[in-house]
Amino acid sequence: MDGLQTTNYSEVTEFILVGFSQKPRVQAAFFTGLLCLYLETFLGNSLIVIVIQRDSHLHTPMCFFLSNLFFLDNCYSTSWEPYVLAYCFKDFPTITYTSCYAQMTTSLFLGMTECLLLAVMTYDRFIAISNPLCYNVIMSNQVCSQIAVGTWVSNFFISVMPVITIPAHHCGHSIINHVMCEIQTLLKLVCSDTPMSLILGLVISTFTLPLPFTFILISYIRIVPAVLRIYSMEARLKAFSTCGSHLTVVTIFYGTAIYMYLKPQSKESQDQDKVISIFYGAVTPMLNSFIYTLRNKDVKGVLRKLIGGKEKS
Repeated sequence: MDGLQTTNYSEVTEFILVGFSQKPRVQAAFFTGLLCLYLETFLGNSLIVIVIQRDSHLHTPMCFFLSNLFFLDNCYSTSWEPYVLAYCFKDFPTITYTSCYAQMTTSLFLGMTECLLLAVMTYDRFIAISNPLCYNVIMSNQVCSQIAVGTWVSNFFISVMPVITIPAHHCGHSIINHVMCEIQTLLKLVCSDTPMSLILGLVISTFTLPLPFTFILISYIRIVPAVLRIYSMEARLKAFSTCGSHLTVVTIFYGTAIYMYLKPQSKESQDQDKVISIFYGAVTPMLNSFIYTLRNKDVKGVLRKLIGGKEKS
């Protein structure tokens, strides 16, 4: 330990993931649960995206952004879950420095993109409810595509570029008390004199969470009076149902993310951090498809026809 402290900038070529090593029962339960979550997320989201693309009745702005969300959730889950599953039963598995930072950067990029995408979906609901007559003009296919591309590209520069351009120095510490290369655990290993932790912390605490979340809150403050002004009770209930699905996803996603990234951080990683990050990274993507599908009559109707057609054939 003294030798590690004297070589403050010794080169770290690989990291050791503690995970649930030396806990066979926990490893088995964790592997089974994570495998089920991954398969449900990937297969469920893929099925819904295919259904939306194949059925012309679902070629609406809302379903377009839902396709982006489900595709993003699949990418996010695939960025780390297969690796964790492959090495779940190995005690203290190692991962190279490059692979670890690639995993962290990819997860950070996709997570931040989902933050902005949820804010964009709120704007879509606001336009649909407050200005329904001009909705198709304002949210045209071209506009939706531009918004989606802008969301992905802007997050690339916000999240990926700082990691690539700013060097991170690890003071000889290579043990990560986690199952994956999660950003908070890696930042705890970064030396205090590097600006990377400060810049990434500023990005997450400013651009990723508070700004989009504030936009969502302000939008819903304006959406609720607009819904109450709808004369048709059926249309009002449909608007509340659609907004309810989105609010449920926003609450779960932002609630977990805010607790993870904006709470006071200790220098040591705790087992509680593992559970929260796994819920955030594995459970939330799986819940998104269930929440939106179960509360969206159009998507449910197409899925029933598809399943019914297969059963008859």
